[in-house]
Amino acid sequence: MNSMFLNKKIIKIISFTLIFITIFMFSVVFASDDSIYVWSTETEPLTTETSSSAKNAEDTSDGGNTTITETSAEENTKDESNGNTLNLESGGAVLIEQTTGQVLYDHNMHEKLRPASVTKVMSILLIMEAVDSGQISLQDKVPCSENAAGMGGSQIWLEVGEELTVDEMLKAICVVSANDCTVAMAEYLCGSEEAFVSKMNERAKELGMNDTTFKNCHGIDEDGHLTSAYDIALMSRELLNNHPTILNYTTIWMDTLRDGESELVNTNKLIRNYKGATGLKTGSTSVALYNLSASATRDGMSLIAVILKAPTTKLRFSEAQKLLDYGFNNYEFKSLAVKGNVLKEADVTKGVTSKVNLIVENDVGILLKKGEDKNVSQTINLDENLSAPVYEGQKVGEIVFTLNNEEIGRTNIVAEKAIEKKTFFSISAYVYMNWFNVLKKL
Repeated sequence: MNSMFLNKKIIKIISFTLIFITIFMFSVVFASDDSIYVWSTETEPLTTETSSSAKNAEDTSDGGNTTITETSAEENTKDESNGNTLNLESGGAVLIEQTTGQVLYDHNMHEKLRPASVTKVMSILLIMEAVDSGQISLQDKVPCSENAAGMGGSQIWLEVGEELTVDEMLKAICVVSANDCTVAMAEYLCGSEEAFVSKMNERAKELGMNDTTFKNCHGIDEDGHLTSAYDIALMSRELLNNHPTILNYTTIWMDTLRDGESELVNTNKLIRNYKGATGLKTGSTSVALYNLSASATRDGMSLIAVILKAPTTKLRFSEAQKLLDYGFNNYEFKSLAVKGNVLKEADVTKGVTSKVNLIVENDVGILLKKGEDKNVSQTINLDENLSAPVYEGQKVGEIVFTLNNEEIGRTNIVAEKAIEKKTFFSISAYVYMNWFNVLKKL
C-alpha cells in the first residue's frame, strides 16, 4: 500500500511539474529575445565580411581557395589561344581540365580529322551508360556474330558463337582496342552495328560534338568518319567524369583473357611511363596516322590531352606528354569546400530549438594558374535575422568568390535541417516528449 501511495504521489508531482513547464513555455513563445546571428570576422577562419543586405564586401586575404561555375562548352573554347607555343607537329590537339572542361591549350582543336580507334571512346561511353543504368550487367554473356568475327584490324580473334562477359569485352576494348569485341557489344546493345552508330551520333549531338560524324563504332577508315580533338576531349570527359569505374580497365597495363590463353598489353604506353596516367584510348591507321586521348591525375587535378594525326607513334605519346606536363606545371585545382560541410552553428529565435547548422550547398573549387591563389578573395553575405520557422535547405546566405576583383563563382549557405516555430502545441509536444524519455530511463 505504501508503495502504491508513493507511486501516485510521484505521478502527481510529475504531472504538476509538466503543467507548470508547459504554461511557462507557452509564455516564452511570446517573450523570446530578438537576438540576431552575425557571422563574426574575429571568430571565423575565413577572412570575410557579412551583410544583411547582401552587399558584396571584398576580402584581400590570400589564404582562401575558390570556386568556379562551370562554363558551357562554347565558352570554354575561348579560354586559351596559344599560337602553338609548344611547337606541336600533330594535325590537331587540345588540353582540357577534366572537372571544369576548361581549355588550357588549343592547336587546331576544331580541325575535322579521322580518329581511328579513338572512336571507341564513344562506344565505351555507351556501354558504360548501359552498365551503370542497369540495362546490362558486367556478367552478361555477349556472343560473337560472323560480322564481328570478320572485322579485321586490332582484335582478339573471337570465333563465331564464342561468348565473353561484358567485363571481358570491356577489358579487350580498352586495353588492346579489339574491333571484334566492339562490334559484338554494339550488336548486343542495339541489335546491329548500324543502330549502335546511330545512337553514337545522337549522343555526340547531346554532348555538343559539332565537328563529329561517326560512320562506324570501331574507327577503321571510312569516308566521312570524322571528328576533332576538341570533340574527343568532350566525350572523354563525359566518360571519365560520369563513369569513373572505367578506370578499372583503362589503367590496366598487362592482363589476360580466356583463362590466361590471350595476353593483353595496353596500347597506351603512358599507362606504364607517365606518372598519374589514367587512360584513355589510342588509335592509328595508315590514313588517320597516330591518335591518342590521354588522361592523367595529379594533386587533385585531372587533365585530358588529345592528339590527332601525329606523324609517328612516338610523337603522339611525346606530344601528349608535353601537353599534360604543360597543364600540371602551369595550373592547379583549388578546392574550397565540400557540399554539406558545416560552416557554422547559428542561433535561431522563436524556434523549438535554438541552434541550426549552416552548410555549403554545393562543392566549390577553381582552376587557377599557379600563383594566382593570392589574388583570390571570398565574401560571406549572411542574413542577420534567423527566425523560426526555418526549412531544411533554406538559403540563409551565400559565399561569393572573386579573382582580381572579378566574380568567378558563388555558392549558397543553407540550413541543414528544419526548425519549427514555437507554438503552444509544439512546445507541449517537445516538453512531454523529453519528460517521457526521462521517465523511460528511471
